[in-house]
Formats: sequence, C-alpha cells, structure tokens
Amino acid sequence: MQTEKKDIRALTKEQLRDFFVSNGDKAFRGNQVYEWLWQKRAHTFEDMTNISKETRAMLEANFVINHIKVDTMQRSEDGTVKNAVRLHDDLIVESVLIPTKTRTTACVSSQVGCSLDCEFCATARLKRMRNLQPDEIFDQVAAIDKESRLYYGHPLSNIVFMGMGEPLMNYPNVMKAIDKITSPEGLGMSPKRITVSTSGVSKMIKKMADDEVKFKLAVSLHSAIEEIRNEIMPFTKSFPLPELREALEYWYKKTKSKVTYEYVVWKGINDDKKSIDALVKFCKYVPCKVNLIEYNAIDDGDFQQASEQATNDYITALEKNNIVVKVRRSRGKDIDAACGQLANKS
Repeated sequence: MQTEKKDIRALTKEQLRDFFVSNGDKAFRGNQVYEWLWQKRAHTFEDMTNISKETRAMLEANFVINHIKVDTMQRSEDGTVKNAVRLHDDLIVESVLIPTKTRTTACVSSQVGCSLDCEFCATARLKRMRNLQPDEIFDQVAAIDKESRLYYGHPLSNIVFMGMGEPLMNYPNVMKAIDKITSPEGLGMSPKRITVSTSGVSKMIKKMADDEVKFKLAVSLHSAIEEIRNEIMPFTKSFPLPELREALEYWYKKTKSKVTYEYVVWKGINDDKKSIDALVKFCKYVPCKVNLIEYNAIDDGDFQQASEQATNDYITALEKNNIVVKVRRSRGKDIDAACGQLANKS
C-alpha cells in the first residue's frame, strides 16, 4: 500500500535541514529548499534550479507541494479581481484583490465554507468543510501580490482576513500563515498592514492579546443590542455582548491597538435611534473606529440596505461623540466579490 506523500511545506526549516542530514546531505540544502518554497514561491520541485537533479528526484519521491491553482479569475468594472482558488483536494475558496488609488488590499479566506451562521452572509450558507492550511492561506496572498504587481504596478499593500470562514476558528493555521507572510523569509509584509476580522469569538480575542500579536483586529458587530445581534448572527448567543466587551477591553489593555467595528445598517433591523445609541455606548468601552458597510444583497429580500438618511444619522451621532467613522462603499458587486457575497457560485 502506497502511503500518501507529505506536503513539504508542513515542515519547518529545522525539519527540512534534519531531513537532508539524515539522507546523507548537508544541512544547508534544507535552507535552500525552504527559500524556494516560501520566498521564491516554487510550485514544483523542477523549479528549484540550483538543486541537483538527483536531489529534486529524491524530494519528488518523498514529498508533494500542494500548491493552490487560481481556477477562474474575474475582473470587476471597478478594478476588483476575484479568484476562485482550487485546493489540492478540489475544494474551492475565493479571495479578492481590492484596489484603490493608493493601495491594493487582499481579502483572503481562512476556511472552506464557514463555521458560523450569520443570516445575511452567503458564505454562511455553505457548510464548513475544513480549515485551510497555513500554506493555502499564504498562497492566496502570494497570488494576489502577483496580480497587484501585474495589473497595478506595485506590490500588495494590505491584507484583510475577511473572506470565507471565521479566522479565529482556525487560529493556529491563521497564525502560522501570518508568520510566513510577515517573515523576511516569506513575503516580508508588516503585521501592521494585516487585519484579522472576527464575528466576536471572545476567548480567542483574549488569546490573541496574550500572544501579543502585532496585527490589527476588526469585529463584525452589526448591532450593540443583544436581541438583534442574536437574531441576525445566531451563534453570538454563545458570545454575549458583555463577554465580547470584556475581551475587547482586555485586548486593548494588552496591545494598545484600536479595534475596528464592521457594521452594516439594514432597513427595519438596526436603522433606528435605539440601535444608534447602543452602538455609540458600546464604542466608548475601548478606543475604536467604525466602518459602516454598504450591504450587498444575496438573492433574498430579508435584508435590505437602509436609507441614506439612516446611515447619515449613524455618522452624525458617532462624530458628535468623537468616534471615527468611515463609510465603506462596496467593490466588486458585479462579480459577487463584495462583503458577504463569497459563496463559490462556480
């Protein structure tokens, strides 16, 4: 019976060095291969041109490189690029390149499907099939970096973990991926340019604070009234707002890093004064800013974008209380690449 070959990128640099030593080669060969895998982003052992044919054949006999493949790429009329990414087991996730005049942002996925059940999100309708491995997350970023250079003439500038899945439900792999993305031996990006977005998994927010992470934190809040939040995001019954508040206070105390609240205003759900007052009050617990996000319909009529007036009422109330607020217009709607729309229609 043939055993399945191990993905070589699951090995640390030390393990690679040990592998070569135990096969009668020099340890530095492990460094060379590691560089090919991460810094030079080799897709095959054949790409490793400064390594002898015999050594490449030995690697081929022992390992695989489970590289992602960009299955289909769509470009929106606003310049947004959406990749449907095929994984080694034929599952598909989506990631998005969002350009502005000054920068390009990668929106990456952390799970195939999602563990959560937010009523307004297309991804939540797909059952969670599995967590993504660190290299699969890294590959999404590397692919978008390549597209950024190709289409926009400069490297990727920012990364948001706001694609498919709840990043904090795949914490170890997300952390390992960020480690590779920020390492000089990987993509060498600054952690300050990375934002991890969670729907509010309180105990994991505390864990991130204890791990002294250097990236930014965003929370999908959408309501600071418990009943409304539970209705639109049923899983939040396990993470009530007082518990979330305590976790965020802990986060700020440990990291001194502001929290961003992601907030969609819907007609007849959270477009009233009571909802606005509750958000203003919640924003006073820790230094924060609010992104008001334009809603993107996902086929049914249960959720509808609130009026311009309702959004303006939020802005007025937040600014009056010295809370930084921005309205995020959706990009890539014509190719289902906007917030909450990633659902593998392919």
